[in-house]
Amino acid sequence: MTDTSTSRRPWVSPADVVDVFVYVVVLNLAAEYVPLVITETFTLSLLTALLLKLVLEAVVWCKDRVKGRFQAADSVPAKVGSGLLLWALMIGSKFVVLELVALFFADSVQLGGFWSVTGLILLLLFARFGVRRLLDEPDPAG
Repeated sequence: MTDTSTSRRPWVSPADVVDVFVYVVVLNLAAEYVPLVITETFTLSLLTALLLKLVLEAVVWCKDRVKGRFQAADSVPAKVGSGLLLWALMIGSKFVVLELVALFFADSVQLGGFWSVTGLILLLLFARFGVRRLLDEPDPAG
């Protein structure tokens, strides 16, 4: 009899949990130092970080698919179309974040406008990359 619990992939990986914690820290620092970013309670900042994690994962997934289309395109119109789609995704995702935060948290959480949410997302991704790199085990062969 085989044990199926070891072969199943968990819904949430340790890296996902660490990402949410990193997002909470960055979001709370932004709320402390950027007047446009407001989160009324720690619980709301945790829920906002979770929402940001879900949205950013979806955006990265979509971006990778569009980049694949761009690389596979064999004509100029196809490359231009894929490039425009990638540009629209990168710009539009900021508005999606703002609207979802407004929908779920009303006035209790505010991420400012387009430029502040763009900066916040860049900080989130940079911090995530840094923490993942910091926690990555070194290669024993080299």
